[in-house]
Amino acid sequence: MNEGLWSRCNNCRKIVYKQDIIDNLYVCPLCNYHFRLGAMERLKQLLDNGQFETFDDNIYPVDFLGFRDQLPYSRRLEDSQKKTGLPEAIVSARGTLDGLPVIILAMEFGFMGGSMGSVVGEKVARAAERAREEKLPLIIVSCSGGARMQEGMMSLMQMIKTSAALARLAEAGLPYISVLADPTTGGTTASFAMLGDINIGEPNALIGFAGPRVIEQTIKEKLPKGFQRAEFLLAHGMLDDVVERKFLRNYLSKALRLFLNKPR
Repeated sequence: MNEGLWSRCNNCRKIVYKQDIIDNLYVCPLCNYHFRLGAMERLKQLLDNGQFETFDDNIYPVDFLGFRDQLPYSRRLEDSQKKTGLPEAIVSARGTLDGLPVIILAMEFGFMGGSMGSVVGEKVARAAERAREEKLPLIIVSCSGGARMQEGMMSLMQMIKTSAALARLAEAGLPYISVLADPTTGGTTASFAMLGDINIGEPNALIGFAGPRVIEQTIKEKLPKGFQRAEFLLAHGMLDDVVERKFLRNYLSKALRLFLNKPR
């Protein structure tokens, strides 16, 4: 969102008082467009009193390939760290949701498009193992452009590592709920984002592997309206529900209490 008192909605293009958007959980009060949330703001919205304790903050990405495109990968990392104040594109935290202790992770799209490199995969795997050891449910809020190709094969290997860690969590009988925000694409969708016991999309979130333009160019056909949006995926059995942001916290609480057999 732009600086100042007023902001233009990305969807309806109306000028809206910025504080009204913030008070409405960063959702346009005129058209219900869900603005993109940063990882820390997401955690504050979901957890009791906005309080949480982060962990695994001391793991930093490394440019082990010496990769360079328009800028060196090391420079991109440094710029993203300064921009977001985060070491990587995901935040791992422990807190309570409606009184229930949880392990929760939120992805930060502002950090290189929320791309999944070796550190993101490591933090997801560690969080799943921590949830299994402490017998706590796991929630991951995804917002990602996919695998971080500046790390080559190492970024793709995170798909296997995170999936294996979540399989061990499932074997322990502990719930994992996946929330897919706009956008959730690429290797993130092809691994932990779609492996939840419940997969929830935010309204109109772009969710898929390859982008619509790439698919159209590949199959040489026009895609249907709303293709790869959360509502389209729900209608075709790829999501369990689409939940507005104002209802998400209560929805997660009810789902966790069903899984854990802990009535209010």
